[in-house]
Amino acid sequence: MAAADPSRPRLTTSAMIASIAAEGQRTEAAPFGHALVEAARERPEILGMTADLGKYTDLHVFGAAYPDRYYQMGMAEQNLMLAAAGLAHEGFVPFVTTYAVFASRRTYDFISQAIAEEGLNVKICCALPGLTTGYGPSHQATEDVAIFRGMPDLTIVDPCDALDIAQATHAIATHDGPVYMRLLRGKVPMVLDEYDYRFELGRAKLLRDGADVLVVSSGLMTIRALEVAKLLEAEGVAVAVLHSPTIKPLDEATIVREAARAGRAVVVAENHSVIGGLGEAVAGALLRNGVAPPLFRQVALPDAFLDAGALPTLHDRYGISAEAMARSLRGWLQHRRP
Repeated sequence: MAAADPSRPRLTTSAMIASIAAEGQRTEAAPFGHALVEAARERPEILGMTADLGKYTDLHVFGAAYPDRYYQMGMAEQNLMLAAAGLAHEGFVPFVTTYAVFASRRTYDFISQAIAEEGLNVKICCALPGLTTGYGPSHQATEDVAIFRGMPDLTIVDPCDALDIAQATHAIATHDGPVYMRLLRGKVPMVLDEYDYRFELGRAKLLRDGADVLVVSSGLMTIRALEVAKLLEAEGVAVAVLHSPTIKPLDEATIVREAARAGRAVVVAENHSVIGGLGEAVAGALLRNGVAPPLFRQVALPDAFLDAGALPTLHDRYGISAEAMARSLRGWLQHRRP
């Protein structure tokens, strides 16, 4: 990843944007916006486009650095996707931002017909994936991965932290073809630098090993999985964490190899509905390859329209906080012991 230019002021994100970071956790401000600025220095074909959400997807950082390559399209997400398709036809690489609910629900047909079917180099990078806002079902994209997994030739990326987002931004900029990437925004936790991690498109990475249970995770749930692993380590439970930031194409070889370890339970953790996301993708991969772990469970959001409220409360209510996830793992592991 290219180093930041110290002569340029480092923009921060809006104070209106809530962070998912725990109190005292290390964070980086607007990692997507800053990484895109770095990528654009070497690639003049990169453009930034948004539907009235530059500040709330961290694309305003790119807009400040490259105002002549930044397009504010207004609240017209379908037009945004079509305009991006047209520019991609002319050789540009548009990075398009909006909220994940608007991309998946409102513009699906436009992405399918104008971008994916044409194999165009449009990168759709969306904030508020899963349960990362307390605004309720109108803004909670709890089924976006399920919606997009069925779209042919669309790569799907769900990075974990600030490092993952920055490295993934550079990787998808050089990838030939359409990409949907989920974004954490604002002050994003920095975790993976402690694990000698480097993002590779299409690859899952084992962050820590453990003999009792393998957690396969993506997005912010990898942060939770690592927190849970430390909590349970003190109780004598060894938790392995396999981070799968690319959901499509899934790194089946690595997942199958790790899940096949004798006697180890498998849990898939995702900030997404229990229907149609990483959990079902992993389950399908194991079934196709004849792997049957002694226990298979999912930590995921329920198949429901979720409540509005404060994120810590909602995360605990729906089972994706570190404490709630630890309770679930304890119960499952206790139940399987003789």
